This record gives sequence, C-alpha cells and structure tokens, in this order.
Amino acid sequence: MELCSSSSSSSLLRVSTHTQSELTFSSSISHFQSRIQPLLPKPRYKSLKLSSSITSETQNLPQNSPQRLLKELAQRKQSTNPKKKLPPKRFILRPPLDDKKLAERFLNSPQLSLKSFPLLSSCLPPSKLNNADKTWIDEYLLEVKQALGYSLEPSESLDDENPAKHFDTLLYLAFQHPSCDRAKARHVKNGHSRLWFLGQYVLELALAEFFLQRYPRESPGPMRERVFALIGKRYLPKWIKAANLQNLIFPYDDIDKLIRSDREPPVKSVFWALFGAIYLCYGMPEVYRVLFEVFGMDPEADDCQPRSRRQLEDVDYVSVEFEGKKLGWQDIATYKPPEDALFAHPRLFRACVPPGMHRFRGNIWDFDSKPKVMQALGYPLPMNDRIREITEARNIELGLGLQLCFLHPSKHKFEHPRFCFERLEYVGQKIQDIAMAERLLMKHLDAPGKWLAEKHRRLLMNKFCGRYLREKRLHNFIIYSEEVHDRYEHNRRLRNPATTAVQQAIHGLAYTIYGKPDVRRLMFEVFDFEQIQPKAV
Repeated sequence: MELCSSSSSSSLLRVSTHTQSELTFSSSISHFQSRIQPLLPKPRYKSLKLSSSITSETQNLPQNSPQRLLKELAQRKQSTNPKKKLPPKRFILRPPLDDKKLAERFLNSPQLSLKSFPLLSSCLPPSKLNNADKTWIDEYLLEVKQALGYSLEPSESLDDENPAKHFDTLLYLAFQHPSCDRAKARHVKNGHSRLWFLGQYVLELALAEFFLQRYPRESPGPMRERVFALIGKRYLPKWIKAANLQNLIFPYDDIDKLIRSDREPPVKSVFWALFGAIYLCYGMPEVYRVLFEVFGMDPEADDCQPRSRRQLEDVDYVSVEFEGKKLGWQDIATYKPPEDALFAHPRLFRACVPPGMHRFRGNIWDFDSKPKVMQALGYPLPMNDRIREITEARNIELGLGLQLCFLHPSKHKFEHPRFCFERLEYVGQKIQDIAMAERLLMKHLDAPGKWLAEKHRRLLMNKFCGRYLREKRLHNFIIYSEEVHDRYEHNRRLRNPATTAVQQAIHGLAYTIYGKPDVRRLMFEVFDFEQIQPKAV
C-alpha cells in the first residue's frame, strides 16, 4: 500500500509540474480554452467573443504581470456583464403627495364637480383642460358640431343642471384617439379611453332595442348579423366618411390609402367614444338621431341583410302596435310610455314577451315554481300605483315573463319559435353589459378604459353568470322538453350555457318591467356579481 501511494503521489507531482508549465497567466488562453471547451456550457452571449488583443497600455505590460491579469479580468467582466438599462423616468416611483396637496387635487378635479350626474362626472377628465387642449377646441370643435348637427354656441353657457353643459369637453376627448398628438397627456388619454369603454355598450344596447322592436318575429341570430353589418369595425370608416369627419381623425393621411390595421383602430376608438359622449349628455334618443340621420345608416340596405337560413313558421300573434308595419328609428327615439303604463319599457316588453304566453297562466309551473322564483329574486317590487288593478296586471305579466325566462328552446321553439327565452336573453346581455360598465366607471375614477374593459370582461364571463344562478338553486326550475331533460340535468356542458341564458333573460325582463335600477339590484344585491357580499357559512 505504501509503494502504491508513493508512486501515485510522484505521478501527481509530475502531472502538476507538467500542467503548471503549460498554464501561465498569458493573454493567449486559446490552448487552455480548447482543453476545457467540452466541459463548459455554450456561452450565453455568442456575439461576445473573448479577444486576446487589448488596448495598447496592457500590451506594454509583461505577460505574467498581475496588473495585466486584473485589466483582462475587468475587460471580460465588462463585456459579459454590460450595464443594465435604467427604466424610464415615468416608471420610477415618486414620493406620495402630502395630505394637503392630495386634498386640493381631488377637490379641484372636474370628476367631483357634479353631484346630480355621477356617471357624467366620472367620465370627465381628472384634471382641467390646459392651453393645448383649448387650442384644439378653438380650431376644430365648430367643424365637429356642425357635422353632427349641434348648435355652434359653446356648451359652457348652458345651465348647471343641464348635462349638455360639458358636451364640448367630452366631444374634444372623443376625438383624441391613441394615435393622435394629444393622446400622450394622461388626462386626455384616460378620458378618451373611458368614453369608448362606455360607448361600445351604448351602441349595442341601442341597436338591440331597435331591431327587437322593428322585427318582432325574428330570432336574435339574424339581428346580431344586422348589428354587425352596421357597427362592425370594418364598416365604421364608411360612416365616418359619410359625416365628413375623417380629416379630424387623420389630419395628415388619406383615409382611403391607409391599410386596415392603421385605419380601423383609430376610427373605432373615436366612433365608440363619440357615442359615449352623446349618451352622457343627451341620452338614447340622440344616439338614434346621430346613427341614422347624421351617419345615414340604413337597416334595409342590401349589405345589412342577414344570410338566408331556414325559418321556422311563426303562427303566433304579435302585439297590435307591431302588426302590419315596421317601426323606424323616429318611432323608437320619440316614444314615451303613457303615464299609467304597466312597465318601464312597455313596447320592448311586448316585443320580447308574445301575447300568447297567457295560455300558460295557471299551469303547474305557475303554481309550483313561480312563488319560489319570485321569493328568491325579491319580486314583486312595491310600486305606487293609483289603481290597484294596475298592480295586479303587472304582477300577472311579471309571472308570465318569468316563466318565459325559464322556458328552454327545446320545449316549444319548433312549433312556436318565440316561446323561449332567446329574445329576453338578447336584451339582457346588453343591459347587464352597460349596467356593469356604468358601475365600474363610477367606482374607479382614475382607471383607464383598457383596465376597465378587462375588469368588465372578467366579471361578466358566461361561466360566472350561470354559476350565480345555480348558487340560488334556480336552475332546478328551467323547463326542458322531456326528451332532453335528463341530458341537461346531468351534463354540465349542456346545463351551464342554459343557466347562463336564463340568468341573462331575467335581467332583460327586469329591464323591460322595472327599468335599469332593478337590473342593478339583481346584479349587485341578489346575484352579487362583484362577489363582495359575505357568504353564509
């Protein structure tokens, strides 16, 4: 054992002296590098090659000099670890404002200036307009107002109780799309994005109500195609050109020569924001006027017609006001319900709930399931009616509407196409979209539109809408046909979309009978869409 150890130690000494003579601290390390190349992983930065030629001052030093070695190491360290790029200044955290400045900033914000119009106040810019903003208003605002058919007088001259007092400010924000010069200012960028966030749902609801009343026998599928043919993003440049507003969106370019990816996003952003501003200041009737009179939209045009499909024969009656005529946009924009009307939107209710629903009055569902559903939803709501018979008639129609909300298409649709929840579901989708949008705008005053849109999408996912209905155990009252009942009861892929549709139909019914406040009550108190109420243990 001693002989072996002595021989191995002598061999190790020989190898160490041999390698010591080969490995020197010279600047040419290629021989050593070639030996250890298979052992080392591939360099991360291939472009950074270790060069043996250094500056002239290191070449004058002897090969084994420690100073030369240190300079080589510093050179390699500098080439392999470059200095990190500093973040731009806008991402560097600033010290928080003190309480006095923060209070002044909030109290001077235009968003807190209106108590009687909270939604309008939430869409005003977070800070007052500066000189650059007023320059654009002085140069271009008269052209915009003339093209849209508004008075050329400044809106600031109106009374404080008139929401149109702030129309000039909102109209200016509507045209400051993300590609323009003024969009870099934070108050302009956020104000514009909040307007287009609201405007898209205003357009959807306006056209949904229009087509539901214009075509009382049509299913929602063709109506969605009609809406897309009018306000789909590929068709919006045509309407902007019809109103001669293209030069305000593209002051340096010809709209016809731009490619679609450069033309459509700014036009869509301005179009949506414009209708958000009009809705806030003048309401839904003015939205119809601008759509059909200023932009010249024609629902009877050939390119707005839905594709041909097999139509189910509709043998049921429609309400008298729809019989034998098509309603125009003037009829819908100027319609005011009578004083003793049963509902908040009586004509829309008649367009969604067919008169033939009275044949289901007094059936098993009416006696067995309707009281449980009405108790879970908090119906009927107390109303101050002059005559007791009006209250009784409304409650009867409410019960029939609820039965229609739970009537699955598999039950009667093939014989009676309108005896299902589809039309109520269509209007319910749109009204819950705009109710949630208004809620988020008033709740998050400083949030940009993109953040609000993502929050809106996450809160109103279809899977959540159906889940909230199932948590109330209301899915047990859906009326399926006998052939598919077991399939829908035990297959969640069939059941969950059906519960989502029922939940949206309930919102549509609440909007037509009691109006938008009841939709908010159902969404945020009964179903708790924001999931902020305490859960029962």
